[in-house]
Amino acid sequence: MKKSVLSGMRPTGRLHLGHLLGALENWVELQEKYDCFFMVADWHALMSEYEKPSDIRQNSLEIVKDWIACGIDPDKSVVFVQSMVSEHLELAMVFSILTPLGWLERCTTYKEQMREIKGRMLATYGFLGYPVLQAADIALYGAHYVPVGVDQLPHLELAREIIRKFHKLYKKNIFEEPDPMLTKVSKLVGLDNRKMSKSYGNFIALSDSPYDVKRKVYSMYTDPKRVSADVPGTVDGNPVFIYHDLFNPNKKEVESLKERYRTGKVGDVEVKKKLTTALNDFLDPIRQKRDGLTDEYIHGVLVKGADKACAIAKETMSKVKECLHQIYR
Repeated sequence: MKKSVLSGMRPTGRLHLGHLLGALENWVELQEKYDCFFMVADWHALMSEYEKPSDIRQNSLEIVKDWIACGIDPDKSVVFVQSMVSEHLELAMVFSILTPLGWLERCTTYKEQMREIKGRMLATYGFLGYPVLQAADIALYGAHYVPVGVDQLPHLELAREIIRKFHKLYKKNIFEEPDPMLTKVSKLVGLDNRKMSKSYGNFIALSDSPYDVKRKVYSMYTDPKRVSADVPGTVDGNPVFIYHDLFNPNKKEVESLKERYRTGKVGDVEVKKKLTTALNDFLDPIRQKRDGLTDEYIHGVLVKGADKACAIAKETMSKVKECLHQIYR
């Protein structure tokens, strides 16, 4: 039997090239080797977006369109929405009962987000308990592996601690202790040379039109010291060339552009024009497949995925309730 993998994304906006490099390309490969559960984490989204939840449902449909357009196959993987499986909250409640507050308060991610995210009231019971729900997400499906970057390892270790405490208290091992599947996270710089962020609007979305791609590329940050095309420019760390290296398959053209840029023999307009062409060529197959995916089709995929997920989750919760002596019928 294949081992299982669980991963997910919060539906807080459109997916961009950073999501493709950082997660989706890896997911596509994983589904060939493992039983994969890919979850739209809408309860997790609600923890920060609870004041304005109206976009979460449509965002959920849109990100699944991106997943499928990029190669996620609903016939190979279980694609579902977290809130369509009630056992997520049920197991999170059980885990919250036995999780000490100190375990949650030491989470560096919680402290960072409380410090950095402004304009929203996040000092809530739910936001503090985010890792408990995350542990429940993983445990419900007996996930052997969770794809994470190094910065997410503490969250996964907390999930392992919660599971170990459950097993110790109730003298029965019913969950897998998930192992990290360390991924090489390709952090793509934003168009303005800052960290790529939805709140900054400094990204190219997978669903952007050719015109939007061109408009965004032509607004990209380049070498600020280069006042004219005949001034030698800096290539290293220049976002335009970072994107060329990643998305332009014509390596000979890229090397030529770099050499001419360093010696002041090419202008930013030509460099950006060629990048626009490369990016639109790269995105065209994704856009074409995405355009053929209707909301009705995606809803059907999610219902089918939720049915599969529910069958496993109910079996897990039945074992949990046995441990807690809560079987009444």
